[in-house]
Amino acid sequence: MAIALWFYDACIPMNAFNSPYYQQAIGKIASMGHGYQGPSYHALRVNLLKDAKKQVELIVENLRSKWAEFGCTIMGDGWKDNRQRSLINFLVYCPSGISFIKSVDASDFESNAEYLCNLFSEIVEIVGPSNVVHMVTDNASNYKAADRLLSEKYPTISWSPCAAHCLNLIMKDIGKMTHVKNIITLASRVTVYVYNRKWILSWLRKRPGWREILHPAETRFGTNFIVLKNLHDLKQHFEALVTSSVYKRELKNEKGKEVKQIVLDGKFWNNSLIIVRIMGPIMRLLRICDSDEKPSLGYVYEGMWRVVNGIKELLSYKKRSYDPVDYETIDKVEFWIVDEEQEGELDYDELEEMTEEEFPKIGEDGPSQSSKKDTNIVQLDDENDLDDINLESYEIGDKDDEDEDEDEEWLR
Repeated sequence: MAIALWFYDACIPMNAFNSPYYQQAIGKIASMGHGYQGPSYHALRVNLLKDAKKQVELIVENLRSKWAEFGCTIMGDGWKDNRQRSLINFLVYCPSGISFIKSVDASDFESNAEYLCNLFSEIVEIVGPSNVVHMVTDNASNYKAADRLLSEKYPTISWSPCAAHCLNLIMKDIGKMTHVKNIITLASRVTVYVYNRKWILSWLRKRPGWREILHPAETRFGTNFIVLKNLHDLKQHFEALVTSSVYKRELKNEKGKEVKQIVLDGKFWNNSLIIVRIMGPIMRLLRICDSDEKPSLGYVYEGMWRVVNGIKELLSYKKRSYDPVDYETIDKVEFWIVDEEQEGELDYDELEEMTEEEFPKIGEDGPSQSSKKDTNIVQLDDENDLDDINLESYEIGDKDDEDEDEDEEWLR
């Protein structure tokens, strides 16, 4: 109770209990016996802090010796803080571990490739040009230009784009497509309208199985697709809302009528389902690539192969068939292409069943644990747990012999 009261009084975050040093500290205190006096305020902020800094420096120096022995990779992680400043964290990776070098505020010169190149050169000189063999940064045009200049200055250093950033850009480009953008716009109107009406949100939250559409985790370009999936999972709740008697008062304004029209439009839900199914493989691969638990580069190439084939299989496009070319009569025949077979319309019921198998819907007793994991599939900050990912499906070499020839052809 004394420890608990100390945490409560000092407003120490509860996740401090999960620190590996917590139980170690308790054990050390217990070994000192009765009457032990803890370190003073001055000792914590001066003497002990200096000692801790020296310990960290010894660990980094140990890693530096490994940089010269095995070589290392510099990773530039660009992000924005709460003040919207463009920061770049520089880390060095080697087989023995990862060490942090420095964090730089690049707000003033982020768009200038020459300044970025000078910044990267400074980091390379800190680590040692002979030790660096690889550099990984974002795939933005300014970073690519800066890394080309860096490669000219240091020919022995190769550059690679960040796999997670590339997947984010893929989702960004897909989101800009006209038909996808229109569906996302309609979904946004429904979401904004619901969250701007307290009584509607309260009415929906009282329904069994309801869960929030929006999540606080930062998911960048995948946010729109997560919201679209959540909307589709809650389709029955929205239909019950707009057809209920309590919603009649909202029909007095144009936005309320528009929301009802969107919710009752079957084409909107069918198109949303198609987009959710298409983006599913990309979202799963993004979660694997952005995980910090285990190295994920080995899954990228196999994962992209599965993404492409999964989307092709979903759309079920049939290849055109061609008659053998008769060169003697080629001038006499207008064309020799066999008419394509008429493709039937997408079976949305079957497509929805496939979605339910992969992303189970919420039952009346509330969301299951598996549905919670799939819903938050791209919450990249705190809830990204590689243990929840079915990595077996991404193991290289788990395909049949018939697929090996296709893999070789694809690699060529």
